[in-house]
Amino acid sequence: MERVLRNSSYLNAMSTTSTRTRVRDVNPQSGMCPLCIRDCPSLCEIGLSAFRGREVLYPDPAYFGDSTASSLKDYGLDWSHFNILSRLVGVEGVDPDPDKMLFPNASVETSIGGVRVKVPIAMGAYGSTDIARKYWDGLAVGAALAGAILIVGENVCGVDPASEFSNGRVVRSPEMERRVKLFKEFWDGKYGDIAVQTNIEDQRIGVDEYVISKLEVNIVERKWGQGAKAIGGEIRINSLERALELKRRGYLIIPDPEDPDVQQAFKKGLFKTFERHSRVGSPIKTSVIEDVEKLREMGAKVVTIKTGAYRPADVAWTMKVASEAKVDYITFDGAGGGTGMSPVPMMNEMGVPTIYLESLILKAARILREHGKYVPDISMAGAFINETQIFKAIAMSNFGDGPLVRTITTGRSPLTAVMKASYFCELAEKGELPKEFVRRFGDKPEKFFILTDELRAEYGDAVGREIPWTAVALYTYLERIKDGLKQLLAGARKFKIDLISRDDLSALTPLASQVTGIPMVHEVDSDIFESILS
Repeated sequence: MERVLRNSSYLNAMSTTSTRTRVRDVNPQSGMCPLCIRDCPSLCEIGLSAFRGREVLYPDPAYFGDSTASSLKDYGLDWSHFNILSRLVGVEGVDPDPDKMLFPNASVETSIGGVRVKVPIAMGAYGSTDIARKYWDGLAVGAALAGAILIVGENVCGVDPASEFSNGRVVRSPEMERRVKLFKEFWDGKYGDIAVQTNIEDQRIGVDEYVISKLEVNIVERKWGQGAKAIGGEIRINSLERALELKRRGYLIIPDPEDPDVQQAFKKGLFKTFERHSRVGSPIKTSVIEDVEKLREMGAKVVTIKTGAYRPADVAWTMKVASEAKVDYITFDGAGGGTGMSPVPMMNEMGVPTIYLESLILKAARILREHGKYVPDISMAGAFINETQIFKAIAMSNFGDGPLVRTITTGRSPLTAVMKASYFCELAEKGELPKEFVRRFGDKPEKFFILTDELRAEYGDAVGREIPWTAVALYTYLERIKDGLKQLLAGARKFKIDLISRDDLSALTPLASQVTGIPMVHEVDSDIFESILS
């Protein structure tokens, strides 16, 4: 009952939109207060919509550019419904020697689409939303130092006010240039890399050719969708001039900034931001194959696809087309994950949740393999934040020939690490850190970032300057994930991440077992349990 109430209550009150109901015991079907009264001081979804209309479809506009958002619906199945099986007898990936079976000796290095990574993580895609631009220094430098993949998201060139065009094609984007160059400045050239994601708008203005030829980007990612929404990229614009400029560049702007009545309403303050929307596509197999070939001819070394939480038939179609096009890897993004700006009802109610989605992908991959077809590497996305989820998603994909899921793509958690660091460093400068935080960790970044000395031993005085504290924060967060994964690997006695498999998991609920085929705890090892004793 608790889960049902929790799922229904958000219909009319969500922290995402800063709405609330007057009472907590809401109607389980509508989410409305059982007794709705005229003189209620609270603004529920219905009440706020009466004043702000379509604006309430989105996360609270006041926080755009300084926040990320996600679904808050309980889908009835998540990674907590599985446990990792620890092991006593036997070990793989290291000699069975207690002096070698130490968790720091476990390796979490792997590769996806031929790209080696120190930790099985890709981050992004961070596109034209203000939050990506504001915190790019920490994201780029931190990802490069950690040896992970970082993805520049869609529409960056199209939205960059300083972009230069010739015959409708971008020839320079200072913002894109800044993003790529900053990562490469701290990249070792061996682990991780920077990818540029392109949608229909980007393709129309030639972003692929620009980033490959001018910025020497190795990885191009075609975007077909994301888990948070099934429509194009969206941002808010707080300037009439910018809204007009982006409409001239071909974007859909709501409301129409060229409408005199809209201009007057904006100047009066009746609304404070415009919405910029991107087009959606419907890919065709032949054009996808030709497109991938063209990207390789341009010089792209790795070609990937980013797609969303679409219906099962679309998962099968995507896997088939990606196989025929020989893309290097695909990122599938499950419902429940994050965004810079997406319709809240769509985040909650549309799409296939992550575990269901991965199960469909694995089914498609096995069918392709049975028919002797090429299967691209997979990166899973959709509300991942820690090492236990990463372990489970990768292990679930290994049927005995190595994991099909090679990395996890995450967006919100790296941004949270960077934003938190930015805020606390700002508080430290003002002398306004919480007293308990100072007591526990210190009053300066040099003290409260635990890896300061370790990083300074390698990078010297650059730490805290060229390497901003926000990058130190991201690096530290990823180090936690790396060490956490190593501990889990040692506990499963699998000392290389590519060795973990479905045999290392158990399901805790019948639904988890039914969806994934992972046996429940009482079913694990049932075929050998008695034989061991007899």
